Amino acid sequence: MAPIASDLTEEQRKKLCNLLGNVELSLLYKASVHGYKASDFHQRCDRQGPTIIVAYNSSGYIFGGYTSVDYAQSGQHITDNEAFLFSIRYGTPLCIKVNSGQYARYDDAGGPNFGGQLYFCYENQPVVENQWGDSFSFTDAKLFGSNTNLTECEVYKVKQILQVSVKEKPWRNILWTEKQKEKLIDMIRNYKPLMSSVSRVRILMIGPVGAGKSSFFNSINSIFMGHVTSKAMSGSAGTSVTTQFRTYPVKDGCERKPLPFVLCDTMGLEEQSGAGLDIEDISNILQGHIPDRYKFNPTAPFKPDEQKASRPASLQEKIHCVVYVIDTNKISLMSDKLQEKLNSIRSQINSLAIPQIALMTKVDEACPHVQKDLQNTYASSYIKSKVQEMSSWLGVPVSCVLPVKNYSQELELELNCDILLLTALQQMLRFADDYFDDICPVEGNAK
Repeated sequence: MAPIASDLTEEQRKKLCNLLGNVELSLLYKASVHGYKASDFHQRCDRQGPTIIVAYNSSGYIFGGYTSVDYAQSGQHITDNEAFLFSIRYGTPLCIKVNSGQYARYDDAGGPNFGGQLYFCYENQPVVENQWGDSFSFTDAKLFGSNTNLTECEVYKVKQILQVSVKEKPWRNILWTEKQKEKLIDMIRNYKPLMSSVSRVRILMIGPVGAGKSSFFNSINSIFMGHVTSKAMSGSAGTSVTTQFRTYPVKDGCERKPLPFVLCDTMGLEEQSGAGLDIEDISNILQGHIPDRYKFNPTAPFKPDEQKASRPASLQEKIHCVVYVIDTNKISLMSDKLQEKLNSIRSQINSLAIPQIALMTKVDEACPHVQKDLQNTYASSYIKSKVQEMSSWLGVPVSCVLPVKNYSQELELELNCDILLLTALQQMLRFADDYFDDICPVEGNAK
């Protein structure tokens, strides 16, 4: 069967690519061939990642919209700060970004729409419909010449063309040597918390189901044990594999000497209310009230007994650094509800002045050049863009976003993987000292 021809000329394709960056476009759906029904559109375009709709009318206008978030018929309002409408009929293309604070799409089973405002193939017909709204600011005349009759409607998958050169100057400097690995290990072994009353820094890991919290502990434990381990339960189930609050001390090699930090693992976050880790539980964890191996109940948050509630936890029992663990591939796909949960969590953590770091896991799966060689992590423009996206999405500085690769299918340790993981752990310990210095500078400086 011959491939379906695109109606875009080469010049028009270049104009679209100028709006989108360094991308390639592959045709998913052509209404005149596949049908104008919403079901035809969803059959070919759902779960395809970023897409761009290109519509044509009899007045010669070529217009449409871009979204970086999958179509999934979720019934949710989709926030997508990268979404825009466009028209490329004459000269410089017209580009209309989604208005701040407005949703970009309503992700239902109907035809493609932008902001629940501009509908393509409206009611399964070759027409475009503007129902007005606040998501995008445009006029029918400018966008499509007020001609609502479509002669064609196409949808293209938008794939980033990743360009990484080892000759390119890295955007972060890091040494990929055995000597650097040993230097990081020695620093961590010999680290002592800035506060004399604290023997081990407590680091809390928070993140959605399947992001890699438990795998991060297993990976750090593997480095110090000298071989790949799997002490914490991890996996890719649809719901959280971790059901308890676990505090994992890490021991150093054969001597089993405890290292000066504890990684605290939690149940994964889920977007539904009454599922996954409850926000009230996080508050109790931060303040040191929840004991090790406490089993979470998503429908009933932890309640400390009266005796414990009457006395504040010691600094030793509290959390000293919080780490958000997020799958690099899913940063753009986070739902509004999950983002609301994370915003609530961040507000609690900010109120306690606890430092926060974001770990971007599975960077090798996100970028083929990084998959080929982890040393390309800080030379990859795509990973850099994801770091910036994570920074904006979570509201943390770019310097607090660290890409890592956990051990998942490997049987032996790998130098580059170890260096990324140890660099991240080093930053967590530094941030914990910033916390100690901030809450009690007198004791901290007196050490």
